[in-house]
Amino acid sequence: MAHHELMGGRLHIYKRDNSRFWQCATFVGGKNYRTSTKEESLSHAKDFAEDWYLELKGKHRWGSLKHGKTFAHAAKQFLREYEIITQGERNAQYVVGHSRRLRLYLLPFFGEMVLSDITPGIVQEYRIDRREKSIEASGKPPARSTMHQEIVVLRQVLKTANRHGWLPMLPDLAEPYKSSGKISHRAWFSPEEYKKLYEATRRRAQKPKRNRYEWESAQLHDYVLFMANTGIRPDEAARLEFRDVTIVDDDSTGETILEIEVRGKRGVGYCKSTSGAVTPFRRLKKRNFTEPTDRLFPKTHQELFNRILAEEDLKLDREGNRRTAYSLRHTYICLRLMEGADIYQIAKNCRTSVEMIEKYYASHIKTSLDAAAINVRRPRKDKAKSDSTKKTDKE
Repeated sequence: MAHHELMGGRLHIYKRDNSRFWQCATFVGGKNYRTSTKEESLSHAKDFAEDWYLELKGKHRWGSLKHGKTFAHAAKQFLREYEIITQGERNAQYVVGHSRRLRLYLLPFFGEMVLSDITPGIVQEYRIDRREKSIEASGKPPARSTMHQEIVVLRQVLKTANRHGWLPMLPDLAEPYKSSGKISHRAWFSPEEYKKLYEATRRRAQKPKRNRYEWESAQLHDYVLFMANTGIRPDEAARLEFRDVTIVDDDSTGETILEIEVRGKRGVGYCKSTSGAVTPFRRLKKRNFTEPTDRLFPKTHQELFNRILAEEDLKLDREGNRRTAYSLRHTYICLRLMEGADIYQIAKNCRTSVEMIEKYYASHIKTSLDAAAINVRRPRKDKAKSDSTKKTDKE
């Protein structure tokens, strides 16, 4: 192995036999440091090593040379653990999303920081930096949910470091000034708007503008009916195969419904549809079924769906929220609440929590308010009778 000494023997550069790059190493502040010069030329490697050594000495002199594991090291360990431990319990795309958030946003900002240097102030600087860069790139800040997901990943990495003893305690990651965000209602279709939507898709299915769009128009109409009568998520619908759906006669209601095995972000769950989903499913089966493993919806119809929403003036709700395919799930939940369904059963059927439904759906459903309980009145006492009683007491 080739080896050279610089700076009076305090700096070493060397090249391993199986590498084409020169490495450098030194001892500063009671700790060994080493790195790759990424240089093949010896003269260039010497220049890099001397600059690196002097930078380390300067940091040590000013007290800014910290020891300990870096955020990048903890992030690598987190991803290794998370992918193995959650295998089969978390959707693969959800795990990939954590990796993407680390790679694109968190590692460029926190990567080289020593874990003990990550304070609540540094986390707030990240929020500001992330917001400024997003506005500069796209003209708008990242969504609140997007920032929440990134902070979730940050917390998971710091928890990993804490478990391994690299970080004595977790910093406070709560967002200042905005401890409670505005609760916005999810965009949905009221009964009148939903009727307007499915009548429009039915007309398009019966008379497509061009013959080549006949299959797609029919698929979209059945998609709208199926989604609004099952409440499943669009990503769950995209994974549905015909073997996941069974037509059954429900004993409790006496109606024919669908029983669906749903594969989504929380693994496999189960859903029971309303009777309104049966006819669309039969049409889908007649149109697309060849093998049990065939998809109900082999193609997304986002473009046609958005076009019909625009034509019917249904793209935005009255608060300006954009309606998407996800709004059909919100419509299912709201319509069930309006019809008096049990909120706990809806949460189970939609694979979500009662808290989420109460926060985003039930809060704006007028039928969830009990007028008898709100407009209660205490009986008034008869003033004349009261005065007579007082006079008798004095006598």
